[in-house]
Amino acid sequence: MATLTVDQRRARDRASTWKDIKRNRWAYLFISPFYLLYAVFGMFPLIYGLWLSLHVWDGISPMRWVAVENYTRLLVDDIWWQAIGNTIWLFIGATTPQLVLALILAFIINSTYIRGKEFFRAAYFMPIVASAVAVSLIFTSLFGERYGMINFGLSFFGVDPINWLGSRQWLKPSIALVTVWQWTGYTMIIFLAGLQSINPELYEAAKVDGATTKDVFRHITLPLMRPVILFQVVLAIIGAMQTFDIPVMLAGGTQSSAPGGTGRAGLVSMVLIYWTAFKYTQFGYAAAMAFILFVLIVIFSLGYNSWQGGNPTD
Repeated sequence: MATLTVDQRRARDRASTWKDIKRNRWAYLFISPFYLLYAVFGMFPLIYGLWLSLHVWDGISPMRWVAVENYTRLLVDDIWWQAIGNTIWLFIGATTPQLVLALILAFIINSTYIRGKEFFRAAYFMPIVASAVAVSLIFTSLFGERYGMINFGLSFFGVDPINWLGSRQWLKPSIALVTVWQWTGYTMIIFLAGLQSINPELYEAAKVDGATTKDVFRHITLPLMRPVILFQVVLAIIGAMQTFDIPVMLAGGTQSSAPGGTGRAGLVSMVLIYWTAFKYTQFGYAAAMAFILFVLIVIFSLGYNSWQGGNPTD
C-alpha cells in the first residue's frame, strides 16, 4: 500500500469531513437554532464585552481606546479588592456551612429510620423556589433592629438588639445566613441523589464485616460521593463568586447611596460591577471587572479540581 503524503492525507480528511456533513445535514439543520441563539446571545456579548473592556465608554459618547488601562487600574483599585475579599469571605462563610449541613441532612434523610422522606425533601427544597428578592425582603424585616423577629427572640435570652444590616460587623454574617437558608435544600437534593445511587449491597457487606457507621461513612459513602461533592463545590464556587441579589437587597438595594452598606461590608464583586456600569456609567471599566472575575472563577474552580485530584480520599 502506497504511503500518502501530508497534503494527500489532509485532502482525504477534508473530503471525509464534507461527506459526513452532507450525510448528517438534516441533523445539523435541526440543532442549528441552538448554535444560532448561542452565537447571538452568548458569543457575541462575550466578544463585545472583551472589546468594550479595552475602551472607555459612558454609554452615550463615542468609545475611546485605552488598551489595557482598565485592567491596570483594577490592580490598584482598593474598592475592587475589598469587593473580591467580601466575595471570598461570603463563599467561605456561606458555602462551606451550606455544603456540610446539606451533606448531613442528606445522610439523615437517606437513612432507613426516617419516615416521611418526601415531606422533608419538599420542605428543605422549598426555599430555593422562592425569589431571592422576596427572600431578601422577608429577611430584611426579620433582621430589623427595633421590630425584627430575630432580635425579639434574642431578647428573651437577655441579648441587646443587634443592628444586623446596619453594622459592618454583622452585615456579612446576615448575608451568609440567608444564603445558607435558601441554598441548603437544593444542595441536599443533589447529595441525596448521589447517596441513593450507591449500591446498598456495599453497606450490607460492611455491616457483615463489623464496620461501624463512622467507618461506613468514611470508607464507603465519602469516596463514592466524591464526584458529586466535587461537582457541587464547583457549582458553589461559580454561584458564590456571582452572587448579587441577596447582598444588594440586604445592603440597601440598588437605590442606596452607599453601595454595599456600612463600610462596604456587603459590597461583593457583582454588586460593584453593577454600580460601576449602571450607576457610574463606566461600562468599559465594568467589563474589565467582569473578565477579571471570570478569570478568578476559573482559577478557583480548576484549583479545587486539581487539589481534589491530587488528594484521593482514604
